[in-house]
Amino acid sequence: MNVKQLDHLNLTVTDLDESIAWYRRVFGFEPVEQGQQGPTRWAILRSGEALLALYEYPDRHVADDDEARTARIHQLNHFGLRITDREAWERTAAAHSLVWSYPSPVAWPHSTAWYVLDPSGHEIEVVLWDDDRIAFS
Repeated sequence: MNVKQLDHLNLTVTDLDESIAWYRRVFGFEPVEQGQQGPTRWAILRSGEALLALYEYPDRHVADDDEARTARIHQLNHFGLRITDREAWERTAAAHSLVWSYPSPVAWPHSTAWYVLDPSGHEIEVVLWDDDRIAFS
């Protein structure tokens, strides 16, 4: 058995409305379903075949590396969103007040990556593969 693709990523966010607006503005995600589970508001966002499930928890924060190491907890370091148009991404990045987690772009052996933080502090690697092809030596 092989996995066809990653289906969705489930994230907690500080402010659901702000996160929906940010993911729409920056990556073209649109809400396809929203609701409330007890006191927790949630939304499913879609951009192409990529899905994000967002759950609002205003009193939480993303643990940084030092905090995770001290508390001896695992964490998601970042997730990657694959793009195919560098010029469109650079126009989008220039048009919005994005927070970079470290100087970007980064030239990897087979791709170029930009590292940006969402409003809740989740790190996103924006990946452009050379020749739009996943390849390793």
